[in-house]
Amino acid sequence: MVREFLSLAGTVRNCAGGPTPWNSWITCEETADRAGGTLMQNHGYNFDVPATAQPRLAQAVALKAMGRFRHEAVAVDPKTDIVYQTEDLGDSAIYRFIPKTPGKLAAGGRLQALVVRDSFSLDTRNWKEQFVKVGAKLAVSWVDLDEVESPKNDLRLQAQAKGAAKFARGEGMWWGSGDVYFACTNGGKKQHGQIWKHTPATETLELTAEPNDPAVIDRADNLTVAPWGDLVLCEDGPGEQFLSGITPKGGFYKIARNAVSNSEFAGATFSPDSTTLFVNIQRQGLTLAITGPWRR
Repeated sequence: MVREFLSLAGTVRNCAGGPTPWNSWITCEETADRAGGTLMQNHGYNFDVPATAQPRLAQAVALKAMGRFRHEAVAVDPKTDIVYQTEDLGDSAIYRFIPKTPGKLAAGGRLQALVVRDSFSLDTRNWKEQFVKVGAKLAVSWVDLDEVESPKNDLRLQAQAKGAAKFARGEGMWWGSGDVYFACTNGGKKQHGQIWKHTPATETLELTAEPNDPAVIDRADNLTVAPWGDLVLCEDGPGEQFLSGITPKGGFYKIARNAVSNSEFAGATFSPDSTTLFVNIQRQGLTLAITGPWRR
């Protein structure tokens, strides 16, 4: 590492977030704690942090119009600047934020939740029954949300009362080749996780993977899209933790094992020149740089 410096302060339990087309990183608070005790203000918001090589502390402006909930990750459509969002709860919703002014999230906008058409408040978790089959493509729409600052931390419940689908701990999310990929960490009958793909151009949602086998995938959390099109998944299960890959045709493979501890991998992302995969080991606070050649 050449150097490191603080880029944001005053936030709580920042989680995955995601990059933007306007050269910043949206960081997400994975909490909905309210002001009181040691907290001077409510939390549960996103913050837009400019990417810079120069030491600089960004102003902590809560993007309140994007909703107050247990945020995890975001993915931005580079054509529209619409921001898709996950929520890390067992009965979460999937959200999208349509900014009034593209690239200017602090200027406000409209928050919506994903609805599966003709399936009011569909339970996609598949815990008790296989409501959604792997490979099935579901037509979706979006419903507007009103009380987006959600003082009771019930935004997902408001959404589901309007027909929004229910997901199992939405976590990692990434944009790739016109699609939004996201992980639901404990989805599936055996709760070992699901991988979903939303295609905005056709407004469809597809369950692309649900192995129900911890030897294949054990609770995928953060994820990224590799330069060659595969997904790279960070596991957050109870045993040994792996970085795993999924090919576009649905093949699974292991990339790396955490030989230090049973802590989860987190924050996987590739360098701009596509040669280096950066990933963290959460508990030890380690950042790893893994180099290719990747296509081998």
